[in-house]
Amino acid sequence: MQFLTNDFDCEGWKGEMAARIRAFDWSPTEFGPLDQWSNSLRATVRWILASPLPIVMLWGKAGSMIYNDAYSEFAGGRHPFLLGSPVELGWPEVAAFNRDVVNTCLAGGTLSYRDKELVLLRNGKPEDVWMDLFYSPVTEDDGRPAGVVAIVVETTDRIMLERRRREAEAAYRAANERLQFALNSGAVLGSFVWDIDANLLSGDERFARTFSFPVEQSERGLPIEVATEIVHPDDLARVNAAIARTVNEGVPYSSEYRIRRPDGSYLWILASGRCEFDAAGKPTRFPGVLIDIHERKIAEDALYELTRHLEQRVTDAVQARSAAEEQLRQSQKLEAIGSLTGGVAHDFNNVLQVIAGNLQLLGMQERNNPKVQKRVEAASAAVKRGAKLSAQLLAFARRQPLSPSVLNTRRVFDALEELLQRALGETITVNMSLPDDPWSIQVDRNQLENAVLNLAINARDALHGEGVIHLVSENVVLGAEYCQGKELAPGDYVRISVADNGVGMTPEVLSHAFEPFFTTKPDGHGTGLGLSMVFGFVKQSGGQVDITSTPGAGTTVHLYFPRTLESEVSAEDVIAKPHAVGGDETVLVVEDDHDVRGTVVELLNQFGYTVLKAENGDEALSILQTGARVDLVFTDVVMPGQVKSADLAAWAKAQSPSIPVLFTSGHIRDVISRDGLLTPDVHLLSKPYEPDALMTMIRKVLTASITSSSPSSVAG
Repeated sequence: MQFLTNDFDCEGWKGEMAARIRAFDWSPTEFGPLDQWSNSLRATVRWILASPLPIVMLWGKAGSMIYNDAYSEFAGGRHPFLLGSPVELGWPEVAAFNRDVVNTCLAGGTLSYRDKELVLLRNGKPEDVWMDLFYSPVTEDDGRPAGVVAIVVETTDRIMLERRRREAEAAYRAANERLQFALNSGAVLGSFVWDIDANLLSGDERFARTFSFPVEQSERGLPIEVATEIVHPDDLARVNAAIARTVNEGVPYSSEYRIRRPDGSYLWILASGRCEFDAAGKPTRFPGVLIDIHERKIAEDALYELTRHLEQRVTDAVQARSAAEEQLRQSQKLEAIGSLTGGVAHDFNNVLQVIAGNLQLLGMQERNNPKVQKRVEAASAAVKRGAKLSAQLLAFARRQPLSPSVLNTRRVFDALEELLQRALGETITVNMSLPDDPWSIQVDRNQLENAVLNLAINARDALHGEGVIHLVSENVVLGAEYCQGKELAPGDYVRISVADNGVGMTPEVLSHAFEPFFTTKPDGHGTGLGLSMVFGFVKQSGGQVDITSTPGAGTTVHLYFPRTLESEVSAEDVIAKPHAVGGDETVLVVEDDHDVRGTVVELLNQFGYTVLKAENGDEALSILQTGARVDLVFTDVVMPGQVKSADLAAWAKAQSPSIPVLFTSGHIRDVISRDGLLTPDVHLLSKPYEPDALMTMIRKVLTASITSSSPSSVAG
């Protein structure tokens, strides 16, 4: 801005803006130098400066601004920078609006707006403003429109006041409607006035009935302490605090509380009022009204209880889902480990079979050599230990062959009593408990006894060899809520529990308890397969294992087995096993492992059998289809080739006469069993086996095929 001094006649130009206009360098603007302004322009400026209304003139096509004192106040923080600026630069937020104004008035038109709403940045922040706007063209001396005069009358205060008035009227109408509705619906329980100076509380007839006061006494008034005597004790402190706040601070009074009825029940009411003060600010009078809110409060309480229970159910459901997900992750982890250990056990059993077979052949060849016999016996004992280890792995992997039968737990417990006492020692006491009428289950008895024995040994170790172990059988009915997340279907179960009060397990140890080879015992004192074997056996039997443990308080393991309604098989029904003898029949040996096949063939030859051999099912079927005389097929379960062992057995069974089949395997798969459970017509010899076991099983299958009236039993 450049301040100029000249002798230009500006007589009549008064005020702050007149001085600014005289001092401003107008040369760069569309106004041109001040001393060259036309008479019409000077007269218009004089009129603008003399007006008490906010007026701005927009000159030329750019709309350069010149304005009076009143407009400078309207411009706020933009003054004095608006002076001489094009209007679109001075008010960019309404540039389009002002451009239309300039174009219209320079064309000779006029514009006017009433309560025009605009958003302006007058003091650095957006403001909603309302204005009456009047636009007229300004002519030059020649009568040509050269600018625009804008009269700006801000109406924001009036608009806001009117809006607040309408809102207040609407609120008053709504409050009045609610009051009238309450009065008409009978919800109002009376009105009251508390004379604070006299400490007398008076009320109308409805107030008297509500508080069970005589009407005459209520109208005369009584001390407020009398009225508060029937307020519920749990609410009294809150009511008094609300009254004190209204009296001391002048805030509106509103309090929900219960009052005692004549019959001893309580009624929920809402008391509303205000406190009146004298000129000195002293509280004098406290009028109010009572509203019946009993039904609403009862509904609110019911809704609260419903919501609280719903939240609890949601919490319980989330916890149950988390537990189920954790159970699933644990199950998947154990399943993956089981697949690995099952495959390892299979290969391990093949190796053990080769060792066992060759040891037996060596022993047979060196019958008169004591040194050889001693080493054979030692090596055979090691093979048996390896076979037991492999059997435990297969049990965990749920790939061990099971021969389930219907058992009553009373018979199992009777058989276990002597076995447990002998295995645990005299310093351990076993307390057994059975229901009066124990239910039956269908499981492999030997495996069940082994599982209980393993758990009892773990309990003995947790007791450091001295204490009491509880062995309990119970008939239980499991509901859907209990079974959630436990991989159990609701129904009847027999629960066999082994409990001790020994050292217990930490949560970290407990989370790994069923994993194979995991043990907290010192090296050489455990393989870590005991609980793994129990877990696999129970799961394979259609049950579930549940274990709880607390450090320092002991451990309890629950085995759940589905109840069966079938009749129990008596001991007399069990057929004695045939003795291990040889024969002169022809046996077709089907085995893909070269070393295993070689030892089996030699063993069978030693016992007098004629032996044919095949590397896989394809080769075996070709031999059978040539018409070769075969009395028994002895085949591995898992072999390469297109013809699987189950297909080979099915073909043999379909012949006339049928050819019996004996399966052998390091572990079983569903090709010959359903979930690892062998059907009565399937025969299986698990690897590794001893020569006596092989000969005994062959005689058993051959004998069964002769005596059975049905087609020969398919060996598994």
